Amino acid sequence: MKIIRAEYNGESFYGILEDGNVKRLLHAPYERIEEEGSVYPVESVKLLPPAEPTKIVAVGKNYRAHADEMGEGQPEEPLLFLKPSTSIVGNNDDVVYPAISHRLDYEGELGVVIGKKCHAVQPGHSSEVIFGYTCLNDITARDIQKAVSQWTRGKGFDTFCPIGPHIETGIDPTHAAIETRVNGEVRQHSTIDCMTHNIDKLVCYITECMTLLPGDIIATGTPEGIGSMQRGDIVEVEIEGIGVLRNRIV
Repeated sequence: MKIIRAEYNGESFYGILEDGNVKRLLHAPYERIEEEGSVYPVESVKLLPPAEPTKIVAVGKNYRAHADEMGEGQPEEPLLFLKPSTSIVGNNDDVVYPAISHRLDYEGELGVVIGKKCHAVQPGHSSEVIFGYTCLNDITARDIQKAVSQWTRGKGFDTFCPIGPHIETGIDPTHAAIETRVNGEVRQHSTIDCMTHNIDKLVCYITECMTLLPGDIIATGTPEGIGSMQRGDIVEVEIEGIGVLRNRIV
């Protein structure tokens, strides 16, 4: 099932995307899915970011080949940082290149969308709290990130967390291919099972120290092949079974 957020006549709502139509939901889909009855052609609505997280918990260096290309070593435990909710934008939205940065990088990632309030999730039980999955681009001002020991500033600018185009609830992405393209040229290509710390471990590890809420997102890390972007570039993150997230750099 493809879950979206959309805007129609100034109203925003969640919906189900099916056969080119949007079935409007009565409320956020996490507790239960209830259709409101209205149906719109997808061309008649504006698609919004498909989730409204209170926080994005991101994982650094979670693909060994990416850790190797960074030359900074592989952490034994998941390396966590936070991106603010104000960094979220949706499919086809613009990503703003900050005037104070001189290198802006893409990082294509799988986004895990949480469906239930959860704390201290036990190994093997993460599927009980996961609502679905989406494509995510962990945009990074690399020069700003490397200038300080903490990553928040370099990864926390407005528009630095595109997600979408929807949340897919009906897949197991463990072996899915992930690919990032810039102006049609493949820059990253890997599979989700190349992650050092898998999805179940990430959910358990994160919820040892913090409560995750419905709509919160885990950005699971990026494979090798990171690189820079320029204003005017079109960047696409595609994950098998989910779709293609597309954004322009301005």
